[in-house]
Amino acid sequence: MTKETIIKNIKELLPYVLILIAVIVVRTFFVTPVLVNGNSMEKTLHENEVMLLNKRGKIERFSIIVIHVNEEINGQKYNEDLIKRVIALPGETVTCENGKIYVNGKIQEDDYAIGITNNFEPIELGEDEYFAMGDNREVSLDSRYFGAFNIKQIKGTADFILFPFKRWGHVE
Repeated sequence: MTKETIIKNIKELLPYVLILIAVIVVRTFFVTPVLVNGNSMEKTLHENEVMLLNKRGKIERFSIIVIHVNEEINGQKYNEDLIKRVIALPGETVTCENGKIYVNGKIQEDDYAIGITNNFEPIELGEDEYFAMGDNREVSLDSRYFGAFNIKQIKGTADFILFPFKRWGHVE
């Protein structure tokens, strides 16, 4: 192979290499697809929908987030990503009385929830902790089960459905 041939081959491959590098950087640091698994976020999200995970999204009350859990509870091992809704933010106290969610003593309008939310004792969140629950309260494994989620467990926010195309777009 001549030097000219090598340079020509490199020039031909360069756009593909740059595209590959761009895709890797975007998926690693900014956005990636995520699959909804299960029905804990019904009526908002449905099993097998594909969402866009924003790794740089701002986490606010009622944001939908993706959390990685790697815990063993009562002999059951959990090593998976969960999609849940933020109910309480760092430094807040959350509780449920008579099926109503209270954050810092104030009742929260919980328009997303379906099913009965069972009472739980007040939980005080640390400076890097979030309390998140699934919208389908009767089937969701969430902060009521795992405890508060540390910011290090949160992979990002998810508020855009990519598939199915009939549901394409922003979701709250």
